[in-house]
Amino acid sequence: MDLELRQLRAFVAVVETGTFTDAAAALGVSQAAVSRAVAALEATLGARLLSRTTRHVRLTATGTRVLARARAVLDEVAHLRRAAEASSCELRIGYAWAAMGKHTRRIQRAWQGLHPSVPLVFVHDNTLAAGLSDGTADVAVIRRTLDDPRFGTAHVGLEHRYAAVSTEHTLARRRQVRLADLTRYTVAIDERTGTTSLGLWPSGAGPGRLRQTRGSDEWLTLIAANQAVGVTSEATAHQNPRPGVAYRRMRDAPPIDVWLAWWRDDPPAHLDDLVELTRSAYRGGS
Repeated sequence: MDLELRQLRAFVAVVETGTFTDAAAALGVSQAAVSRAVAALEATLGARLLSRTTRHVRLTATGTRVLARARAVLDEVAHLRRAAEASSCELRIGYAWAAMGKHTRRIQRAWQGLHPSVPLVFVHDNTLAAGLSDGTADVAVIRRTLDDPRFGTAHVGLEHRYAAVSTEHTLARRRQVRLADLTRYTVAIDERTGTTSLGLWPSGAGPGRLRQTRGSDEWLTLIAANQAVGVTSEATAHQNPRPGVAYRRMRDAPPIDVWLAWWRDDPPAHLDDLVELTRSAYRGGS
């Protein structure tokens, strides 16, 4: 016999209310149904969970241990339901470093005009799939190749690269920066989700020192302290201002491709509208 959620709910309700009668009232079922559910749970687990008398119900030692896990299971099921309900009433866009930069608000406003009952919500998740894999997001903004057959993708635009340096750094006095200007300094990168690697520089002409970071906050903190410099997308420069950090456009760095990604076998509703709105925003902004 398989364990069922109704059995766990009945067991927890009896413990929390103190009697089978009150548990039945709380669950909106008969007392006999509660008794059968608890008995079935005990039979499935092969252990007595409750000690019953004519006037009292109390947990056995095994019941005490099972109670904590039963509550955890029911909490997780409730969390799954909330996640499913949220995904049905809003569209969650995941991103690792920045959303869509200066285009973000324009896309949100245009989306609201088309789908006023489905909010477009941006969520941060510093993973390669930007929240798609674990269900945090319905669609993800991706700025590096996502070689995973589970996900469909659509190219939506290009972004300039910017250097990020301390406001105390000599390069902060310039309006634009070249790749070669950064090679004498420590360059902070995030290999998991960032868009910068040694491949950005010509072979043999890259920086001598790299500093690994995990996420935009650590990256920005190093740069503000003048302990490293960095290269990033214009979206980061727009959406992550930081005291002590200056962003300068790169003169000779290739642009960054921007994609939207989603579960191939479960695309969200109105995906075509989102792709078109995003492409339009990138076409309209330079």
